Amino acid sequence: MPSIIDFRSDTVTEPTSVMREAMRQARVGDDGYGDDPTLNRLQQLAATLLGKEDALFVPSGTMGNLVSIMVHTSPGDELICERDAHVLNSEMGGVAAVAGCVIRAVAGVRGVMDPGEVDRLCRKPGARPRTGVICVENTHNAAGGVVTPLDNLRQLKQIAQAKQVAVHMDGARIFNAAACLGVEPKCVAQHADSVMFCLSKALGAPMGSVIVGTKQFIHEARYVRKMLGGTLRQAGVVAAAGIVALETMVGRLAEDHENARLLATGLRDIGLDVDTSLVDTNLVYVVPPAGMSAEQLAKVCVEMGVLAKPSMNRVRLVTHYQVTADDVKEALGRFAHAVTCGAIRLG
Repeated sequence: MPSIIDFRSDTVTEPTSVMREAMRQARVGDDGYGDDPTLNRLQQLAATLLGKEDALFVPSGTMGNLVSIMVHTSPGDELICERDAHVLNSEMGGVAAVAGCVIRAVAGVRGVMDPGEVDRLCRKPGARPRTGVICVENTHNAAGGVVTPLDNLRQLKQIAQAKQVAVHMDGARIFNAAACLGVEPKCVAQHADSVMFCLSKALGAPMGSVIVGTKQFIHEARYVRKMLGGTLRQAGVVAAAGIVALETMVGRLAEDHENARLLATGLRDIGLDVDTSLVDTNLVYVVPPAGMSAEQLAKVCVEMGVLAKPSMNRVRLVTHYQVTADDVKEALGRFAHAVTCGAIRLG
């Protein structure tokens, strides 16, 4: 059996040795009382990097999005998002079941919403039902890790201000977006009232996400987090890894993007259906050949020692810090062999 190359997600990464040592030495307190010094440092660092007043650690990105939306809305309010958004399709319906939001989905292009369509759907101040929040996903997972242009974000924020509506950014991979655009993360975050980002994806920490916003927003978010069971105790143990992630892993994300482009181009050249124009960051989607399902293609991948994830009739491959350029080249060789031997039959 060949060595396994795991492209399923950037969540499969293991903490670095520096993270593990930081976790071992972490000073801790009780976050329920707000006195965990390492967690407080992480939150301060996150707020500074994103250009916001305050921040709050949460166990997962799904909880971070839900907490943020619940602060911005009341049951019965409308939430506007792109039709393939993660909050709509991959977070177990929490925005409807728990936050009580009515979803108004916009058919985006490459995952990016048309500001004119958002403006049309966004209700005027005082209208009932009320538009509570516009949710932007950046980068957009289902669209292939596509980055929302800054001008689009700027227009959406202007519409929201005019309609007195909040903007929340599902920025699970916002640092990838910033790396792609060549700007500081705060330049992306400035167009949203609140942002959630994951420490456990591209940044490689073992767990956790952070939401950022105004001090008042975070004050209210603490109560919602507690209601959802997200208040932690000696969270500094995991926060220490998050600090290392923010201090050491952000600057290397361009390497993941380069490896993703190498992978996408190589798969296309082999004859597989890959839209390389969608590869902005670290996600690559492959459309299975005719007569083959995404699950069947993923099974063939497993047999050749490449782990990939079936997703929406495609197969997703994600580059991360534990996948090197040599790993990508090795994986391409295995794909080429699978095509040659007929395990993957091209149309």
